Amino acid sequence: MSEIAVVTDRSDWQSGFEQRILTAYRAAGCSEPLARALLERALKGVEEWTVATDGTGWIAVGVTADNGTSVGRIHDLTVPDGRAWAEQWCADQGARQVEVRLVGGPGQFADYPVRGQNRMRLAAEQPGLPPGLAVRRLTEQEYPAWYAGETAAYVADIVRAGALTPEQARQKSDRDFERYLPQGYLTPGHAFYAMEAGGEVIGTGWVNHGFLPGVTFGFSLEVHPEHRGKGYGRAAMAVGEWATRQGGDEAMMFNVFGGNEVAMRLYDATGFAVLDEYRSIDLP
Repeated sequence: MSEIAVVTDRSDWQSGFEQRILTAYRAAGCSEPLARALLERALKGVEEWTVATDGTGWIAVGVTADNGTSVGRIHDLTVPDGRAWAEQWCADQGARQVEVRLVGGPGQFADYPVRGQNRMRLAAEQPGLPPGLAVRRLTEQEYPAWYAGETAAYVADIVRAGALTPEQARQKSDRDFERYLPQGYLTPGHAFYAMEAGGEVIGTGWVNHGFLPGVTFGFSLEVHPEHRGKGYGRAAMAVGEWATRQGGDEAMMFNVFGGNEVAMRLYDATGFAVLDEYRSIDLP
């Protein structure tokens, strides 16, 4: 293998990288506006990335501070057996973790644990609510208790995924909820639901319409623990599709944390394909 060297002229790499990302998102069923919006997110901070080549492929890496930890990020890797170089570069910059965002399969990173996945599918054109299930808007009086439960569940999901310590997870939760719900219950574009069966609230939902072009993001479609195992998980997914069309969007997207095998199996069964995923390891 030729020696890997950092390059200063990145034009050839970037044009190829952008085309590969767009092709992968199109293959995953994304519309052209959505594929380009996802590409824009993938290119965030690209000016600060380091790009290297061995003449046969490319490596793009960077380091950022994340929750008080220096995290290396492998943004692109097409050099055969180039992972060791990328990991060593991150370690040399002081990184204690290495993360990779993958579109189109794990490739050289199959042994990295999955920390999170974005899943997506087109909603049915005229989705109906499941028989026996009623959906209503969550009331403003119910919101504080819902919020407390959601933040606690979010912290638990992050810790179970192995991505952060409990204290780091709490800090991330505070930042994320403040960012996504700056006006709380009245934040524009967000809708909160209660799902009822037999006159009893069996779960709740939180969606963000127009999160990306044509996409409603399901931040949470939660069935309460005492009502799980009764088929309501699939019903909650149907509610998500219904809410997507109610908000004028055509596709529903979710995030699932690594380690949540129950949710992953449910998403597989209900046709939510992996759009992209995050994997990471700790460095020695």
